[in-house]
Amino acid sequence: MALSLMPPTKDDARLSRILRLLEDDPSLVERVDERERKWHCAIFEAERWQVTQPDGVSSERDIVLHHGGAGVCVVRDGKMCLVRQYRVALGRMTLEIPAGKIDPGEDPAVCAARELTEETGLVAERLVPIAVSSSAPGFTNEKTRIFYADGVSQHPAHPDEDEFVDVVWVPLEEVLAAVRAGIIEDAKTVISALFVAGLQ
Repeated sequence: MALSLMPPTKDDARLSRILRLLEDDPSLVERVDERERKWHCAIFEAERWQVTQPDGVSSERDIVLHHGGAGVCVVRDGKMCLVRQYRVALGRMTLEIPAGKIDPGEDPAVCAARELTEETGLVAERLVPIAVSSSAPGFTNEKTRIFYADGVSQHPAHPDEDEFVDVVWVPLEEVLAAVRAGIIEDAKTVISALFVAGLQ
């Protein structure tokens, strides 16, 4: 499928109202006064922030800092490329688009291309950014950049040594039915499926 919808740019007239609504509002903004690291690991760190609320009252916020991730939406012959894997945090199997974490300072598109090839063996001629997902903005800055892969070719996959995945191609209508039924609930995969459905 050839990509027929390019993302709008920030000077697009359709975005002017949204951008105004997202400007800092002094009646809503919290000021960060102090930050204290509480925990650190290879993937993320946790901090406790002392903030001043818009009404002048002090409060605490527990924040998780994360470098973010990148995922790739691939559709070929009406089927979406998904990765089957067991997610121990959920205690069950999931179906997700190929994705992985961004290394510090890494270009998200470079990460997306790497993860696509590592997990599936697919190489894209072009990666088009289609969305950014903030996973849980109430307590983390983690964002996932989502790309659409155009012109894919198959090569050998080489997952990480500690990564156990199975690649499947699922008809788009089945993916959309699973999204609507709440069976597929991974945010980047939901966004990808709805994006592709909008191109039909």
